[in-house]
This record gives sequence, C-alpha cells and structure tokens, in this order.
Amino acid sequence: MEDAIKVEANSLTKVKASWRELSVDDIESLVRVADKIHPSLPESDQVFAERVRLFPEGCLALAESEGDELLGYIISHPIRRRQPPALNRLLEQIAFNADHDTRRPVSSPSTAPRLFWSRFGLVPEDIDELLEKKLLDYGDDAIYLERKNGEQASHRFEDCARGI
Repeated sequence: MEDAIKVEANSLTKVKASWRELSVDDIESLVRVADKIHPSLPESDQVFAERVRLFPEGCLALAESEGDELLGYIISHPIRRRQPPALNRLLEQIAFNADHDTRRPVSSPSTAPRLFWSRFGLVPEDIDELLEKKLLDYGDDAIYLERKNGEQASHRFEDCARGI
C-alpha cells in the first residue's frame, strides 16, 4: 500500500492506494483520469479496452484502497522498433515478434518520468526526423523510450502490482 495524492476541486488529499491489474471494468474510471492528465491527447474507451484485452500484463491500475476509483494507470505493450502506434487507433493485434519491448512514449517535460521508466529498463533513444514527426501526435514534449527484449531491469511492471 502506498500513499498517493488525489486532486479534488483544487485541493490535495493524501489517500492510500495500490497497484493492481487493470481490467476492462476500469475503463470508465481510467478515461476520467486520462482526461485530467492529458486532455489534449484523448483516446476512446474502445482503444483502452483493446489494449487491456491484447496485453493485460502491460496494463496496471493505481486504485484507492477505499473503492474502485483510479488515481493513475499504466498502459504498455510491445511494438515494432521505432513504430509507435498512432493515438486513438485500434491495434487489432500485438507485435509479439517485435525486436524491442518498447513502451509508449512518455509525455512530460520533467525528468521524473524518465527516472520512473528507467527502473524498468526503458531509456530514451535517439530519434530520426520521421519518428520525431510521429511523436508529435503524443505532444510536443513526448520522449521515445525503449527496452530491448531480454535486457534486465531493476523492476518489472508486475512488481508494481505487488507493491515492490
């Protein structure tokens, strides 16, 4: 169990929260969080539900211990190297033969997301002009992160769900 900060009506409240597997039943709550965190990068309920169905091991929910309301989430899945999917598009399938276990670009101007993701072996990659244009869909400050298949990380996504 971790302390998390919840924002309600312009006030901050400390609450108990923990990571757990995300399910399609969480999508409505997930969309409320997504709309607050990055309103300029909307994705449909169907897109989120598809990600959970296609790669459940990469989808986690940070939920209040009192109730089912989400405070945060992780949606991740393998992709082909340097080919992040367009936002708000169904994948139809996962590239399980992908040569890299690459997670979605992180959109944030601070270094905190880089530090968080580096625990899982994800590091910023140099990008070319074509990939730079594709990342603009994720926001002006999107960062492309990669982890090669088989590389060791100090943490695993599954560890978040167990509170490690």
